[in-house]
Amino acid sequence: MTNLQQHANVDLAVRYHEAVSRGESPEPYFHEDAVQRELPNALFPDGAVRDLGGLRAAAERGRTTIKEQRFEVLNAVAAGDQVALEVLWTGILAVPLGDLPAGHTLRAHIGTFLEFRDGKIAAQRNYDCYERLTRR
Repeated sequence: MTNLQQHANVDLAVRYHEAVSRGESPEPYFHEDAVQRELPNALFPDGAVRDLGGLRAAAERGRTTIKEQRFEVLNAVAAGDQVALEVLWTGILAVPLGDLPAGHTLRAHIGTFLEFRDGKIAAQRNYDCYERLTRR
């Protein structure tokens, strides 16, 4: 992690990403009426919108397809109740994905925009830019 802006919401955002990297549930970090939006990308061409239950279900599905993952927060900017993060994600496939074998490492460069309420994440928007999803 680089030298990040000192801000309570940045600290929470980093702890959330570290917890998910360890395979923990994202649920404790989110407000009960939180909404997460994943903009269209290589894995979700139509994007996705998830409430807290959808986040929980996506995390459970992820544990069956990704055997290990890491979110590295490279940069963070905070203003009031909003935080913008630059994140590098790596994930190792537990199962084949298309022509990629189990064990293949996926990488994505992610812009994450978080809004906080009552000390928790109330909204998240992700712009996930995956590196090539084919064997090289």
